[in-house]
Amino acid sequence: MGNPIKTGLVGFGAAGKFMHAPFLKTLPQYYNIVSVLERHASESKHLFPGAQIVRGIDEMLDTDVELVIITTPNDTHLPYTKKALLAGKNVVLEKPFTINTTDAQELIDLGKAQNKILSVYHNRRYVTDFLTIKEILGQNLLGPVHDYEAHYDRYRPEAKPNAWREEPLPGSGIWYDLGAHIIDQALYLFGLPKTITASIKNQRSHALVTDYFDVRLDYDYLSVTLKSGMLVREQGPRYIIHGNNGSFIKYGEDPQEVYLRAGKLPTEVPGWGEESEEFYGLLHTEVNGEEIKKKYPTLKGDYGYYYQNLYNTIVNGAELREKPEHGYNTIRIVELGLESSEKKCTIACTGLKDVKYPW
Repeated sequence: MGNPIKTGLVGFGAAGKFMHAPFLKTLPQYYNIVSVLERHASESKHLFPGAQIVRGIDEMLDTDVELVIITTPNDTHLPYTKKALLAGKNVVLEKPFTINTTDAQELIDLGKAQNKILSVYHNRRYVTDFLTIKEILGQNLLGPVHDYEAHYDRYRPEAKPNAWREEPLPGSGIWYDLGAHIIDQALYLFGLPKTITASIKNQRSHALVTDYFDVRLDYDYLSVTLKSGMLVREQGPRYIIHGNNGSFIKYGEDPQEVYLRAGKLPTEVPGWGEESEEFYGLLHTEVNGEEIKKKYPTLKGDYGYYYQNLYNTIVNGAELREKPEHGYNTIRIVELGLESSEKKCTIACTGLKDVKYPW
């Protein structure tokens, strides 16, 4: 194992504080946080007492940091990443990768020109339910899948105070925010769709940005539905998957985020990322002529897998799992969904990159 990567964390809002910092803190053999960008406060000192607090991106880049992790609002992704790559740094971008594919392509080209690692933080590849679904489909327990439905619902009838994602800014709204997660999961599992049919709108009377979407991706034999709303008080199944041989129905949400937002580190929670048996999904299928109907044990999740994989790429030259082209494809689906919704019609899924997903 090499030396820990000298790392700078850009932003210490909700994403930086809860989704990145806890895993960087508990993987000191891989990452040494030497700098944190906080505009006004110094909250990160309790986790990283040895790190320098900086007030601007240029101040961070003018140091020997090797990796810059950008968790600031979506409209900063392009300028901050350009500066970091041109300064010779590897970069991790919080999802969504960028706010449009023009920006995404510019960053992909620049990353290649600078010969630096550029990755997007698709941490929802490392949650309990998705890892379990990946295992079930990988073992072909359902046969050919013809219907896949994923939900990412919340109940928040009132606006969240001081939340930039609820302000009418570029890249705001839940189609960019929550949609990016389940778009990436669908592309990971099934590849590139043929067409898209989308309804994306504001449901709450006070909403200034998108707070609901119902998006259908068509793969000929397979239909994929992605749904999210902010007015879902009683949660239904999170995933509903039907194949020729059987079905898998999954309720409940990966437990990591609840602990993270409560300020817990992965090392402070016994059985981190393990789900209670009451939330195991229902598998009802037929294998080798035998009917099976049972609770299927959920696999352990851990966002930290992302950072372990990334270290292996930067230090040992392993293939990058979360490629910038994956981020590009997610944003292309976001763009196509907005176009379909505005035109109120089905449109072809053009302009996607034929890139391998890790499986």
